[in-house]
Amino acid sequence: MIPNPTGNVEMTLETLLKILDYSSDEIFVLDGEARIVYVNKVCERHYGLKPSDVIGKYNLELFEKGYWKPSIVPEVYRRKQPCYMKQQTYIGMELLTTAIPILNNKNEIELVVITSTQSQKMKVFNAGNEKSESNLTQQSEEEKSIVTNSSKIKKILELCKKVAPTDSNILILGESGTGKGALSQYIHKVSNRRNRPFLAINCAAIPEELLESELFGYAKGAFTGANKSGKQGLIEAANGGTIFLDEIGEMPLSIQAKLLQLIQEKQFIPVGSSEVKKVDVRIIAATNQNLESMIKNKAFREDLFYRLNVIDILLPPLRERREDIVPLTYNFLNKFNQKYNENKVISEECLYLLTHYSWPGNVRQLENLIERLVIISNSMIDVHDLPDVITEKIGDAPPVSFPKTLDEALDQTKRTLVKRSYEKNQSSRKVATDLGISQTKAARLIRQYCAEMTKGQ
Repeated sequence: MIPNPTGNVEMTLETLLKILDYSSDEIFVLDGEARIVYVNKVCERHYGLKPSDVIGKYNLELFEKGYWKPSIVPEVYRRKQPCYMKQQTYIGMELLTTAIPILNNKNEIELVVITSTQSQKMKVFNAGNEKSESNLTQQSEEEKSIVTNSSKIKKILELCKKVAPTDSNILILGESGTGKGALSQYIHKVSNRRNRPFLAINCAAIPEELLESELFGYAKGAFTGANKSGKQGLIEAANGGTIFLDEIGEMPLSIQAKLLQLIQEKQFIPVGSSEVKKVDVRIIAATNQNLESMIKNKAFREDLFYRLNVIDILLPPLRERREDIVPLTYNFLNKFNQKYNENKVISEECLYLLTHYSWPGNVRQLENLIERLVIISNSMIDVHDLPDVITEKIGDAPPVSFPKTLDEALDQTKRTLVKRSYEKNQSSRKVATDLGISQTKAARLIRQYCAEMTKGQ
């Protein structure tokens, strides 16, 4: 029991932790070695990470993974004085951060208390300066990293970094809405062509009779209604850069032949012209169709397929990377809060249902949903705001259940930490080192929480 000098209400540890979790600010507490010993639930809103994913890790470990930048921690440990900084999280939130060191009698740092306020909230109280506030260290769309906590997507991004500096053509496969367009922009951004044009065209959105002239341009008088001086095509406009051909499976066979010639010879002839034009473009193509089946049905050229498929990347659907649903949700929530000048928050129950939905429309469906919720909801986005298509199709997900007591919450956190550490380390000695406990205690916790993982060992 925590003493209360007023004598009116007794403050228990459970009550104090609940108060901290209901704070509108993120609260981080680091020990003398910059290990995170406490964080409230606001961190999930800022980084898409639960407290159990954060507590026990070193601050540097999370910073190096790019969850925020820049870091205030080195400065406060160096100066041993309060420090202040603007930070940007990887899901697009801008934070105003304060770090306060707590020193012992030897003038050594015992703890550091870090609080972060979302600058979007500051705008509500500074309406007169809204225009200037909105320009604070905002990143352009092309500078933002892809938001992910998924190991599958992180492996794909590592592959992209390896192939981006080359001129190899890339074929991105995946269901509609998985983010093929965003990945193509990422590849261009980390390539040697980053300062040259990036142009995208959806082959399914342009009529067949116009697609060729859009891609390759045309000479003056090439056809009725043509511009009198002719027109430059997207491929020529992208010279030195990257062109992204989305829905490549919808490209007519006649244009496929001309694209193949472009890839092989680095040259093309505009519609209605006899002039050969040379270009240097990198082609990234994408489709949600099975091109190999289309080849068998004579709907797609086999030689073009192999020219495009030098590097193939398969983007998994959102239902296979559920760890991305929470950070993506907060990324879109932040985006549309800014767009509509709102400050909406989302309930835990609502987040739970979102993580158990199958998302047939993938990331695009999630983005559209969050925009809708920001528009139609009250200050708190709750379960009753969700469309029936989501609440009725959760499937076999267990009923929504949240810890009701401090002991239950602590037990869940302990279970998560032990299981995660054992999955990674596979020995009680390494788990003990990882969690900072004795090997005897580690062995007992492994028997208690990891019984199904140790069978047969």
